[in-house]
Amino acid sequence: MGNYDSDDILKDFYIPDYILGHGLERVGDFSHVPACPVIVFVNSKSGGQRGGDLIFTYRTLLNKNQVFDLRETAPGEVLQKLYENLEILKQDGDPLASEIQKRLKLIVAGGDGTANWLLGVVSDLKLSEPPPVATVPLGTGNNLPFSFGWGKKNPGIDRQSVMSFLNQVKTAMEMKIDGWLLVMRMRALKEGSCDPIAPSGQTNSLNAFQQVFETDPLYMDGFHTYCGRFWNYFSMGMDAQSNYLKLGCTQGWFCTSCFHPSSRNIAQLTNVRIMRRQGQWEDLHVPRSIRSIVCLNLPSFSGGLNPWGKPDPKKSHEMLGMD
Repeated sequence: MGNYDSDDILKDFYIPDYILGHGLERVGDFSHVPACPVIVFVNSKSGGQRGGDLIFTYRTLLNKNQVFDLRETAPGEVLQKLYENLEILKQDGDPLASEIQKRLKLIVAGGDGTANWLLGVVSDLKLSEPPPVATVPLGTGNNLPFSFGWGKKNPGIDRQSVMSFLNQVKTAMEMKIDGWLLVMRMRALKEGSCDPIAPSGQTNSLNAFQQVFETDPLYMDGFHTYCGRFWNYFSMGMDAQSNYLKLGCTQGWFCTSCFHPSSRNIAQLTNVRIMRRQGQWEDLHVPRSIRSIVCLNLPSFSGGLNPWGKPDPKKSHEMLGMD
């Protein structure tokens, strides 16, 4: 690929300060239109110390103001400010602002929860042309990066490795991903107090997980109702216990099944309903033998596991031949 550190290559990813809102006037020559302007979000606590080192490398190669540590800055604030500034500049007739908005791509380095968070932020912005998101596998499971071809091993943090990744982002094919809304309800007791502890708003698999109140259409009298979105997967039952025991017990879910073996059948703990069409909910029959339910949106689960297995060619052929 030649010299990764050449200025000509780096210009394709560079966003000047005045576009980012760090300066009210254009200073310098901005005749070059970057082919792949990027905003980089890194969870500095992911991957041990690699997150912090990755931030340093990106800031060395790019404008330091287009690289953000998610432990210090929320992505929603960054993108809201950026798009507001882009609109102002476009109204003023700035040609570079228009081109950067059309070509903008986001890079997020962290685990599945971090990527889920950014996808939720982009969705909330309700942009007519949302920017594509490239995921750097810097967590434990890395199911989202693995499913979209970015691998599942923590990346190199040196200059050459980062430049190689940037060039992959530049040439990558865009793919769509579905987002799902999950609603969880717990019946409120008429006597006594058994209110669940409110979740923090961000879990490993759910984005913007929060309680809804009377003004929300999802609210139902007599229940504690929570909702969240996911793009990778959401699970409940035994596999959720093993991975998220602390989270489940803190929020009041799944604890009974953890400590009472006779209650491990998921159907004894919860009712599952699926909305087939808008406003039309259908009960999901759960056999007594089922111990776990996984709502899976990816071909990768639990750190790269393929839950469907590898099909037997003979059986596949036989199934295809059926009427």
